[in-house]
Amino acid sequence: TMCSVISRVKPVQRALASTLRLRTNADGLNYAAAQSRRFCPGFSTGAQPLWLFESESSTYTYLLADADTKEAVIIDPVLETIDRDLKFVSELGLKLKVAVNTHCHADHITSTGPMKKRVPGLKSAISKCSGASADIHLTEGDKIPFGRHCLIVRETPGHTDGCITLVTGDQTMAFTGDALLIRGCGRTDFQQGCAKRLYKSVHEKIFTLPDECLLYPAHDYLGQTVSTVGEERKYNPRLTKSMEEFVEIMNNLNLPKPKKIDISVPANLVCGVHSI
Repeated sequence: TMCSVISRVKPVQRALASTLRLRTNADGLNYAAAQSRRFCPGFSTGAQPLWLFESESSTYTYLLADADTKEAVIIDPVLETIDRDLKFVSELGLKLKVAVNTHCHADHITSTGPMKKRVPGLKSAISKCSGASADIHLTEGDKIPFGRHCLIVRETPGHTDGCITLVTGDQTMAFTGDALLIRGCGRTDFQQGCAKRLYKSVHEKIFTLPDECLLYPAHDYLGQTVSTVGEERKYNPRLTKSMEEFVEIMNNLNLPKPKKIDISVPANLVCGVHSI
């Protein structure tokens, strides 16, 4: 079974309660089913990752581990929270094998490079199409194993060329990065963004997963933590539109440039290790 860090380690659950707020607009059976899974994960059907939150960029970092071997993977770690993240890894007795980024982030610097210096044998991973440095360059269908489990890569470009979604082998969970957010999606107005590509990526690579598959985004700005494929296919206000309508929406968001883009992108292209 996959280690459900939240359910097995109560102090962690208490610590997370102050930073993570679950949604209260519980509409639909898919939501109720997901809500049940969030608090009472069944080990035979999969388990929850450990959520870790970075407040400045509203980034979610995820830690997954095999309960038997203690091998673990961390997804989208942030430089400012490296000490906290490695403290959890140490306290839980995990063997961190791979630190993977879902894409080359523009709003924060990854901690994968500095983390490698502190964890012997740790490998960094990112999409080959990102153009960023890493030990492992991922492409469609690649697997990231940890113990008896694995994450399978689905290429989901559109927010950036190098965006990937990481799906558990049993398809009970998917880590969507910025491609698909809860009731939203990543912007497409910089970093090789393309609204048409993003629309196709989500519909062909994410919405084809089972309805009950839990979706974990790289960011949320409203305190929401998890959705399902069925929910987003039915309620996502952007991706329930036609492609033409979606492109029109994305072309008229008029969002400000991310505050840290000028330092984050160059740093993330070299695994978060750069000269100041």
